[in-house]
Amino acid sequence: MRNDGRKNNELRPIKFIKNYTKHALGSVLTVFGDTQVLVCASYEEAIPKWMDKDSSQGWLSAEYSLLPSSTHQRCQRERTKLSGRTQEIQRLIGRSLRACLDLNLIKGKTITIDADVIQADGGTRTASICGGFVALSIMLEKMLKEGIIEKNPIIEPVGAISAGIVNNEVMVDLCYDEDSNAQADSNIVLTKSGKIIEFQTTAEGAPFNKKELDEIYDLAHSSIQKIIEMY
Repeated sequence: MRNDGRKNNELRPIKFIKNYTKHALGSVLTVFGDTQVLVCASYEEAIPKWMDKDSSQGWLSAEYSLLPSSTHQRCQRERTKLSGRTQEIQRLIGRSLRACLDLNLIKGKTITIDADVIQADGGTRTASICGGFVALSIMLEKMLKEGIIEKNPIIEPVGAISAGIVNNEVMVDLCYDEDSNAQADSNIVLTKSGKIIEFQTTAEGAPFNKKELDEIYDLAHSSIQKIIEMY
């Protein structure tokens, strides 16, 4: 039995509170148990400088931050230099959401996903990806209605979840206490059809075997299907 009474295959209570802010075209307060992430989607009529100005594609990038009081001890704002952890998470969110888009359908535009962690209790990056997809979907529907884009560029929904091995048992959607004591730690991003976008799994202590790896994937897959149904 886990600390909060969940079964190993059970998700924390999840909520997507849509249109949470007034000004962002797409916004959602994403809640995974005690983890809360405000995710907003916006766009601009420009592409990154490193892209060919005649490119037929648009782009999507992400920014992620832990607000100072989101953790047990106040963390510092990253004003001038991003930590390696923050850069890694931003790239993960960006990769995950670009994988669900036909970038040719947003030619000349850059979409930015902003994920700000209000409260952290494990799984902030995977919650940011799920919230990022919801905020992105809301924004794209509005752009479609306003004639800013001609066709919705979403190929298929994506979802993400954390998982791992704790006390020799495979578990999904780890809270902070479980994550900090895990023998193996995973962050999995899948499409609705089960295709793998990201499968980060690392042994924190003793190595694990393929059977356990397969269990992690199977548990993550079924969990992500449930999350996508909540969108």
